[in-house]
Amino acid sequence: MQIRSMEQAEGRNHSLISEFILLGFGNDPKLQPLLFLLFLLIYNVTVAGNTLIIALVVVDHNLRTPMYYLLGNLSFLEICYTSAFLPRLLASLWTGDRSISVKGCFVQLYFFAVMSATEALLLAAMSYDRYVAICQPLRYAALMNGRVCGWLVAGSWLCSFLNCTLTDVFLWQLTFCDAKEMDHFFCDFTPLIKLSCSDTRTLELVTLTIAALGALAPCVLTLTSYVCIISTVLRIPSSTGRKKAFSTCSSHLIVLSVFYGAVITVYVVPTGNAPTVLHKILSVFYIVLTPLINPIIYCLRNKEVQESLQKALFKLAAFRNRHKL
Repeated sequence: MQIRSMEQAEGRNHSLISEFILLGFGNDPKLQPLLFLLFLLIYNVTVAGNTLIIALVVVDHNLRTPMYYLLGNLSFLEICYTSAFLPRLLASLWTGDRSISVKGCFVQLYFFAVMSATEALLLAAMSYDRYVAICQPLRYAALMNGRVCGWLVAGSWLCSFLNCTLTDVFLWQLTFCDAKEMDHFFCDFTPLIKLSCSDTRTLELVTLTIAALGALAPCVLTLTSYVCIISTVLRIPSSTGRKKAFSTCSSHLIVLSVFYGAVITVYVVPTGNAPTVLHKILSVFYIVLTPLINPIIYCLRNKEVQESLQKALFKLAAFRNRHKL
C-alpha cells in the first residue's frame, strides 16, 4: 500500500503543468480577425478616452477640483485595468498562441483583483465627494481638500494591494496537474481553481471573506452617501435647484450603476447552468466595455468636461492655423 501510494504521488508529480491554454472565443478562423479588430478598436478608444480625461484635468484650471482629481485617478486606473488584459488577448488572437504560464496567470489574476477592488473604493470616494458637495456645501473646502483627496486615492490602492496580497499568498501554494485548458479569455478565479489538484477550501474561504468585506465596505458607503444626497435634493424647494443639484452627480451615478450592475451580473447572479459563452460575454462587458463607457459618460453628460474639451480643441485649431501661416 505504501509503495503504491508513493508511485501514485510520483506519477502525479510528473504530470504537473507549468502553463495553461486559454480557450478564449473558439477556433473559428473567420471569427479571430474580426475579434482582433474589434478588441483593438475598443482598446485604442479606451486608452485615448481616459487619457483625454486625464489631460483635461491636468491642463484646465477649472477642472482642478476634488471631483475631477478623483475622476482623473479613475481614468488612470481604467487604462491600467484594460492594459492588464487586452494586449495579451490581442496577441493571442493575432498569433493563435493561447498559452499562458501558471505564474503569468497568477500575476494577471492578482492585478485584476487589485484594480477591481481599487475601482470600487475610488467610486466610493467619489460618492463621498458628492455627498459633501450637496449635503455639507459650507464645509466642502475643509472636508475635501487636496490632502484628503490624496489620502483617499492612496488608501484605495493600499487597501486593495494588502487584501489581494493576502489572498495571493494562498494562491501561489496551489499545484496544477493533468488539466491545462481554461475555458475563458483571461485568468479568472473560479476557472483557475477548478484546474487545481490541491485542496482549495482554505483559499476559497479566505477569498470569499476578503472579497465580501472588500466589496461590502465601499458598497455601503456609496449607498449611504446617495441616500443622504437624494433626501437632501428632495428637500430643495425649487425644481430648478433640485435639477441643478442632481446634475452634479448624475454622471457618477450612471457609472456606479454600470459598474455594480456588471459586477452583480458576472459574480453574484448564479450562472452555474448558463452556457459558458454567456459568462464570457458578460465578462467582456465587465472587463472590456466598462473602462470604455466611463469616459464616454463623463464627456457626454458633464458640461464642465465638454466646455474644457471645446476650449482645448479651439486652442489646438488656433495653434495649427498659426503654424500654417
